[in-house]
Amino acid sequence: MPPYETPVVSSHPQSPSSPGTSFSLEGPSLEALQQAFVQGTNFFASIQEDDGSWCGDYGGPMFLLPMYVAATYICKRPPSDEEREGMVRYTLSTQNPDGGIGIHAEAEESMMFTTTLSYIALRLLEVPAEQPEMIKMRRWIQDHGSALAAASWAKWIMCVLNLYDYDGLHPILPELYLLPAEVPIHPGHLWCHARQVYLPMAYLYGKKTRIEADPLIQAIRQEIYAKPYEKIRFSAHRDTLCPADKSYSLSFLSQIANFAMGAFESFHREGLRQRALEEVKRHIDHEDQATNFIRIGPVNAVLNTLVHYFEDPEGEAHQKSWETLPTYLWNGHDGIKMNGYNSCKLWDTAFAVQALRATPTSVADSPVVQKALSNAYRYIQDNQVLEDVPEKDRYFRHASLGGWPFSDRLHGWPITDCTSEGFKAAIELEETVEQPIAEGLLRESVRLILSFQNDDGGWASYERQRAGTWLELFNPSQAFRDIMIDYSYTECSSACLQALQTAQKRFPGFLTQPIQRAIQNGENFLRRKQREDGSWEGSWAVCFTYGTWFGVWGLLAAGVSPQDQAIQKACDFLRRHQKADGSWGEHYRSCQTRKYEEHPEGQAAQTAWALMTLCKAGHAQSSAAHRAARFLVDRQQEDGDWPREAMVGVFNKTTLINYENYRRYFCLWALGLYHKANA
Repeated sequence: MPPYETPVVSSHPQSPSSPGTSFSLEGPSLEALQQAFVQGTNFFASIQEDDGSWCGDYGGPMFLLPMYVAATYICKRPPSDEEREGMVRYTLSTQNPDGGIGIHAEAEESMMFTTTLSYIALRLLEVPAEQPEMIKMRRWIQDHGSALAAASWAKWIMCVLNLYDYDGLHPILPELYLLPAEVPIHPGHLWCHARQVYLPMAYLYGKKTRIEADPLIQAIRQEIYAKPYEKIRFSAHRDTLCPADKSYSLSFLSQIANFAMGAFESFHREGLRQRALEEVKRHIDHEDQATNFIRIGPVNAVLNTLVHYFEDPEGEAHQKSWETLPTYLWNGHDGIKMNGYNSCKLWDTAFAVQALRATPTSVADSPVVQKALSNAYRYIQDNQVLEDVPEKDRYFRHASLGGWPFSDRLHGWPITDCTSEGFKAAIELEETVEQPIAEGLLRESVRLILSFQNDDGGWASYERQRAGTWLELFNPSQAFRDIMIDYSYTECSSACLQALQTAQKRFPGFLTQPIQRAIQNGENFLRRKQREDGSWEGSWAVCFTYGTWFGVWGLLAAGVSPQDQAIQKACDFLRRHQKADGSWGEHYRSCQTRKYEEHPEGQAAQTAWALMTLCKAGHAQSSAAHRAARFLVDRQQEDGDWPREAMVGVFNKTTLINYENYRRYFCLWALGLYHKANA
């Protein structure tokens, strides 16, 4: 990391009360703002990685680390004593007063899914069963129906650990991969994350893989059930579910499908099963090769590792799995956790570039910031995807050339909004570097963004939507909603519209008609998604504050006037929810109830999103903006950082996930926009 440096900041010629300025006594003084920029950029530059990126804690989901721990036990790869201590400390730090553990680290409601997995993981990490926290956790499990009532993903891991029987699962048939790709129920139509999770599950189910029940496994069996393991009829518990784990009701069509697959499983032919397993294994191997064994995410990273272990524990694929799997671990202030991705480097770095560029010229042009931006550009340049994956159509992959991933090029899965933010950051800096990204590659980014657009005018996450919402009726997860297809999202759509607007300016005359058509359709999509109260619902962070920022910026990028009724309604919505101290604070329950719910305390990142929205919409000189800016300046710590607050990232409307750097660059970005509009 670079040494801590102090940029040379020129003094401003006017005080806040001088004629010619529009700074308000409600807002921070100009001197305080300048100091916030200096301290904030100094601190942020000091935590930049050597490769030019910014990286941070991306943990929070409480089902991830137990899966990793299970893999270490199954594959006989025990963690070090230091890792074991950190994992135990983190898991126990999330335990609720009732003894259980929630779906994410801040969840106030415990779930059988995560409590059971966490209990098992702690026992595998050699925590004694009679430790007080374990007794309390075990009591919660027994009082809520025992491990028999855990959601299906927990039961899958328990099956491989020989803590549950495959008879207690609804089948995930590998034979589905032998269907013609055009068949609507072919797994190729699933959202890529679901597709890549249920792929190794189908393999593990098809082979009924499990480890031997050693003394520890036998002891855990007696601890997590209300009666002896040998007397449990697991087939009677396929749909047994703790109410706390239930995020939706099982559809009648899903019940029919489960019955049909169960009947098929009873009579399938071994020759057909073997062919199906070979086809599934080809898809697993393709995912491994295309991602350099990183895989799309931590769940399929664990499951693919298990597949290779049971295939050949001494084989190259299994060895490579363990070279990459620990990269998902993060040693945080609260212990060792498993991140939701191998990193969030590209995402953070692309936003960081835009935030630093938004600071006043006296700061943005300082040596420390210029050095940070130069290094950041190197990371963005080095991690653009340069080719499509081999045989992409056979393996249900969208084009990749020109895209940017969430983390790095080795991971390789491009995402619509990551591509858009990477493109915007690259254009932002290309005139400041000696060897910018080749123009041809930047044009490929634009082509890729256009190819991602859905028929409804919006953009999903990784690829075009491949099936109708009816496929959600067959969701087998029990604990997660809206995971079967890749929906069009406000945030992704807005980011793509902003990138296309940037492309129009950078490449006049290039794909003019397709870009204009895409922008118009995108604008129409965002208008349809706006709620009657003026807000947009966010899907990837909490929640209406985040969605409304993207909704407004997307419409503005499409050419909508700030005076447009949709923009003004959005600003009115934000003003109605501003707290007395000038902040915004939205509780994660908003994602669950799908209506704005107040957090008891103001949150810096959410306040920054609201302030950024107001500034771009022409309200930078309003009382709401002045008070928000004052809150952000007052909230800053002496070292230039902003304090750790509630997690604000989310996915599938259920699970919070941490973005460690959101409170840093978004605060700088918002204050930069505020300063520019008021100076």
